[in-house]
Formats: sequence, structure tokens, C-alpha cells
Amino acid sequence: MSRPAPFSLRLTPQERSQLEAQAGPMPLASYIKSVVFAAEAPKYRRQRKPPVAEQQLLAEVLARLGSSRTASNLNQIAKHLNQGTLMLDEDLAADLHRAVAEVAWMRVTLMRALGGKS
Repeated sequence: MSRPAPFSLRLTPQERSQLEAQAGPMPLASYIKSVVFAAEAPKYRRQRKPPVAEQQLLAEVLARLGSSRTASNLNQIAKHLNQGTLMLDEDLAADLHRAVAEVAWMRVTLMRALGGKS
């Protein structure tokens, strides 16, 4: 079954502006359909904002990322592994353990913030 040809509607700039304001975040065509076909129009869910607790967890992860050198340390370790110049000493072992713990904490915290199981 083929789709019908598109329908075109000419509006003044003021009319278009008014329609866009009334539509809010809904796509303009969907808003027009919802007004014209009220009961039959598709229903769109609004994007939900994460609850405050989730926002706090996400902020904590971002703060931890910003204040740690985990990403930089992992990048340097990967670089040396690729070059074959990695020498494992106490400092590197400690960095690896810290990085693994940070990544594990971030994973669990992000999963909790996003409503998943950790």
C-alpha cells in the first residue's frame, strides 16, 4: 500500500510562529494532526527528567571523572602496552588497581542512576 502524497499548507511567518509556540516540543506536523484529528492523533510521551537523586549520582560520577586522572592513566597504560614498553612496578600496579576500582565504581553508580541493576 503506497502512502498518500504529502499535504502542503502555506502560512504567514506569524502563523507559523504561533503554531510552533503552541506545539512546544512536539513536531509541528504531529501537533497539527493532534488538533485536527484530536481523538485519533498519535500520543507522544514527553521526555522525562531524571529524578533529583539520579541527577546527584550522575553529577557525582562527572565530578569524580573530572578530579581523577583515571582516563589519562588508562590511556598511558594502553599506549605503553601497544608499544611493548610496559614495565610493571609497584607504582603502576597501584595505578592499575585504582583505575579498576574507579571504573567499577563509575559503572555501578551510572547503572544505579539510570535505574538498572548494578
